[in-house]
Amino acid sequence: MMPAQIFRLIHTNNYLWQATKKSLLSKLRKKTGYTFANCKKALELHENDVDKAEAWLKEQAQQQGWVQAAKLQGRNTTQGLIAVTVDGSHAAVAEINCETDFVARNKKFHNLAETVVTAILNHTKSQEVQTEVQRTIFHTDSLKSLAAPDGKSLADHSALTIGNLGENITLRRALAISVSLPNVTLFGCTHPAPMNPIPVSFGKYGALVAIKCKHSDHMLGTQLCQHIIGMDPQKIGNPREDEPHNNIDEETCMIYQEFLLDPSLSVQQLLDDVEAEIMSFARFEVGEQLDEESMVKNVQTCA
Repeated sequence: MMPAQIFRLIHTNNYLWQATKKSLLSKLRKKTGYTFANCKKALELHENDVDKAEAWLKEQAQQQGWVQAAKLQGRNTTQGLIAVTVDGSHAAVAEINCETDFVARNKKFHNLAETVVTAILNHTKSQEVQTEVQRTIFHTDSLKSLAAPDGKSLADHSALTIGNLGENITLRRALAISVSLPNVTLFGCTHPAPMNPIPVSFGKYGALVAIKCKHSDHMLGTQLCQHIIGMDPQKIGNPREDEPHNNIDEETCMIYQEFLLDPSLSVQQLLDDVEAEIMSFARFEVGEQLDEESMVKNVQTCA
């Protein structure tokens, strides 16, 4: 082989190698979202193995996230999202807080919220349902210890997101509802209504409702969730009573309230028309003031 041919071969191979490295770098950046410099360093350390480089980047980000989380701890988190998901006989609603509405709209924050509510749902499915309608409350500490689908704790995922976004984040509270009767159906929604609510819905408000009915009525379930968000009932009410005890009951017990979407009907009249009964419900609002011990409103039937 002539020297000129050898030179061209070396030049061509070098060009192809450089193109390959650029392709790997581009792939890693697109996959992880980390900076050019960090991705380049990760590939160099792991001989251009993208999977090993990605794992190393996440490990470094995790460590930095915990450091950042410690620095930001204590800063007010008054913004955030309510996340809602329903899967058959199990449903979950969670509040995840951040410092600004700008971060609350960030895709990485949405990913964290989805991870949190999915972890709650998975944990709930693993537990035995001992009553017709079983409610499980999660406080900040119990949320942090839950395992995400990838095996890491929600505390780890929260720290990683803090490191990425540079704001304090709080896993404030969550509630799961499970039902054991075949004629009790769970529904959920958030407000403002998302364009694509499956499998997890996000908003500033969220609601769950368990309805006992001969036939599952998705429209009824969604409308009652909208009523719960808009009218903020505190309790269900007692359908065995013809009239509420007083004006306070009319305002706070759901079955006595005017139905949000048709004020000519009370909620109980709507339920009577379709032979349905509300078994349980929950309403979450970002930043609402609550009893820190319970973290959720009492929604037992009025006496």
